[in-house]
Amino acid sequence: MTITQLHYILSVAEHKNFTVAANHSAVSQPTLSMQIQKLEEELDVQIFDRSKKPISITKIGKKIIAQAKIIVEESKRINDIVDQQKGYVGGVFRLALIPTVMPTLLPIFLKTFSKKYEEVQLIIEEITTEECIKKLAEGHIDAAIAATPLEEENIIEKPLYYEPFVGFVPNSNKLYSKKELCVDTLDANEILLLKDGHCFKDSILNMCSSIEQETSKSFQLQSGSFDTLIKLAKEDLGMTLLPYLHSLDIAKEDQHMLRNFETPVPAREISLLYHKSQLKLKLIETLKNTIDGLVRGAIAFQDVKIISPLQQK
Repeated sequence: MTITQLHYILSVAEHKNFTVAANHSAVSQPTLSMQIQKLEEELDVQIFDRSKKPISITKIGKKIIAQAKIIVEESKRINDIVDQQKGYVGGVFRLALIPTVMPTLLPIFLKTFSKKYEEVQLIIEEITTEECIKKLAEGHIDAAIAATPLEEENIIEKPLYYEPFVGFVPNSNKLYSKKELCVDTLDANEILLLKDGHCFKDSILNMCSSIEQETSKSFQLQSGSFDTLIKLAKEDLGMTLLPYLHSLDIAKEDQHMLRNFETPVPAREISLLYHKSQLKLKLIETLKNTIDGLVRGAIAFQDVKIISPLQQK
């Protein structure tokens, strides 16, 4: 039994197809199939039922795969232990960001970090908070950047920054005449929100004084795009709230519709997340310090009292 064979069965278990698994494993399909067959012969069991389409996992195969995940992940930690001891900042680092953070945060730190730490190979993906938690638990990513607190038992949260909310209020809205917005005067029924599943939507509902969604609107919106919300607001279909960094990209001719909040300013907490068993701590700390230093210059609310996410509830 080899670690390579365990990698192969995990790939087949994930993709339910030998050819696809071979492509993802960067080997030929015959090589992958032969190694899995050798493992099955050694164990004298059948891990996969090849008679079904897609391929299914046998009862004993499920137990073997569960243990294989543990062995493969633990084997990876040997190099991490050595790197941690040496204080080495390099190697592959898999990072995930949620959709409402990635477009604005990534351009702030990626070029600087990549240039300064050339030995780090960042593999970055955009996924939801729920997927971040799942992939951190399964060891598919090393860290994630998401809105917190999440209060997951095995996930460590390191706050990076607090990002204020900014209103985007069209001329027709009653709040347009206000120089600053007040949390107490917001009504969730009048705010265009992202679709369910976005933590940004949950943050807004937490801070609104009225969170009932029973309205007389003639439409129901299911959008995952701030750009869509902005366009609808400009058509006088409601107002919306944006993360501060996103508001910096608003076109000059539309900036008259932006409204800051009076103090204390409502904000969302953005944190760097990693599993408590993670060993790439030096790299995580380096990434955190890089982002922290750059974002402080981008968010011009350092001297304003901010309402934390917990205080918004």
